[in-house]
Amino acid sequence: MSEEFEIKNKVAASGLINFDLTDLVPKGARKGIDLKDFLFMEMILKEKDFREKVAAIDTEEYKDAYVYIYNSADAIVPLWAYFLLTAKLTDATKKIVFGSAENLEIVLMHDAIKNYDFSEMNGKRVLVKGCTDKAIPENAYVELVENLKPIVKSLMFGEACSNVPIVKN
Repeated sequence: MSEEFEIKNKVAASGLINFDLTDLVPKGARKGIDLKDFLFMEMILKEKDFREKVAAIDTEEYKDAYVYIYNSADAIVPLWAYFLLTAKLTDATKKIVFGSAENLEIVLMHDAIKNYDFSEMNGKRVLVKGCTDKAIPENAYVELVENLKPIVKSLMFGEACSNVPIVKN
């Protein structure tokens, strides 16, 4: 094939770094624990009963999982209950948070971004992928920009064929 008809990948030749936030999503099971299941009549925390139910938890069920603890009952739960439940599970799980499954994903992405080495993007043109097959919390994009803005030459969002310029340094 002659050079005048050669197909060239201009995106690859541009030095543009394509960054997909889904690559940072931690792999592993997500499991929720509803405190109402530990309450008497799903309303009242009786310390002795609560301690027995926590002690009876099979931690293997939560091995290497990401766990979120929530309370769907309209009940006041003392803070020590969260301490007790977390102490039981912490050696088996990868991470435990209080809140919803969505809160868990926000925390996981925060940790992933905080621990990611962005040095390869220093002084480079970076395109953050816009369309993903996994749900990414909006806060992850906010934190990503906080980390990338000071170090990149330019930051864009979207796809190579259609992107939105965000920052030019």
